Amino acid sequence: MSEFREIRPEQWEGNVFSQIGKDWMLIGTGEGEKANLMTASWGAFGVLWGLPVAHCYVRPQRHTRHLIDQAERYCLMFFDEEYRKQLNLCGTKSGRDIDKFEACGFTRLFDEHGTVYVPQARAVVFCRKLYQQDMESSLFVDRKIPQLHYTDGDYHRQYIGEITKILVK
Repeated sequence: MSEFREIRPEQWEGNVFSQIGKDWMLIGTGEGEKANLMTASWGAFGVLWGLPVAHCYVRPQRHTRHLIDQAERYCLMFFDEEYRKQLNLCGTKSGRDIDKFEACGFTRLFDEHGTVYVPQARAVVFCRKLYQQDMESSLFVDRKIPQLHYTDGDYHRQYIGEITKILVK
């Protein structure tokens, strides 16, 4: 889309703590009509293995987990406040039951690698999956975290992806 311009990861502006934890983001993954969106408020950006990377976390019961496990790529999308209702829907409804793109009025686009994204976003971070690992109860040093966040034992799977492209408006 012509509204977007590509930037390098070191040009990313803004407070990622607010953008992820307060404003939320959408994870986009899957192919074609099976592509899905999931709201997330846990994630990170940084440098690992000499590469710019993004981390995201998905619980086992989420439809996105199956899709991102099968995919080589995913993206993280950031929106203006006017899309809060759509982000809420993508975090509370399952892609198994509804087409989130249609329900939110989002356009489904794909980059040159087939990674789904939404042109209504103000920023899109495209990632090539490098690593995935399930969180384990025995590895928590702070024992309060599993008690507070995993009472059902549904530990997140962490995904680390190389940031391959960032589009911003």
